[in-house]
Amino acid sequence: MKRVVLFLLTNLAVMLVLSVVTSLLGVNKFLTANGLNLGMLLAFSAVIGFGGAFISLLMSKTMAKWSTGARVIEAPSSSTEVWLVDTVAKLAKRANLPMPEVAIYEGEPNAFATGATKNSSLVAVSTGLLQSMTRDEAEAVLAHEVAHIANGDMVTLTLIQGVVNTFVVFLARIVGYVVDSFLRRNDEESSGPGIGYMVTSMICEIVFGIVASIIVAWFSRQREFRADAGAAQLMGSAVPMQNALRRLGGLHTEPLPQNMAASGIAGGQGIMALLATHPPLEERIAALNTR
Repeated sequence: MKRVVLFLLTNLAVMLVLSVVTSLLGVNKFLTANGLNLGMLLAFSAVIGFGGAFISLLMSKTMAKWSTGARVIEAPSSSTEVWLVDTVAKLAKRANLPMPEVAIYEGEPNAFATGATKNSSLVAVSTGLLQSMTRDEAEAVLAHEVAHIANGDMVTLTLIQGVVNTFVVFLARIVGYVVDSFLRRNDEESSGPGIGYMVTSMICEIVFGIVASIIVAWFSRQREFRADAGAAQLMGSAVPMQNALRRLGGLHTEPLPQNMAASGIAGGQGIMALLATHPPLEERIAALNTR
């Protein structure tokens, strides 16, 4: 679950930085010089919104390696690493994908895949998962991560995030303009947006950004079902994936760093069900029964 939360937090941080920079450059004054220009504001919001999402996408693999301490296997140094690289290569070939980078990191059972494109992807697995699962179960988990890459989940997530970002920036500035106009209603000599506009817009971006995460979390839950189904197809049977999910249900799966919580094979339910990035394991197992 790690990859998506890292992406979301990076995206929010980048978007806020872009907003602050454009405010300091006077863009807000340009947008509100003769009243709020909604057409220009929407275009501006799209640039900020999609810019934040795509910058986050380009940073995703580097941030994932950094936050987990994942070590890319350049030359396998053990039989486990040989098996890991060979298995990912086999699954990638079945999925008609270029060979991803393969990494391993110290931690409780989990795994993730990330990368800006199918040609620049990464599959990483924890030592805890390799030690606690059978080879068939671990292979199913790897197939699940390869399916994420094959499905283009990160790019789709970026487009969805770009759309919700656009509306977050757009609505935040409309609210900021209304609040600022109310606070300065008796100030006839002032021109351009005041401090109320900037402060309100920043606060609204954070609040609306959290609300928008509900939409992204819903998509994240749906992509887990698709990746499970993709794993079953790559494995030729749903049984290994079901066994892997059952195994995860009985293990202590220490959460991945909060900034990447939505990327791993094992993920919690979040503070609220609407913000959960992964469906319950029981639902995922049941969904595979139909295959």
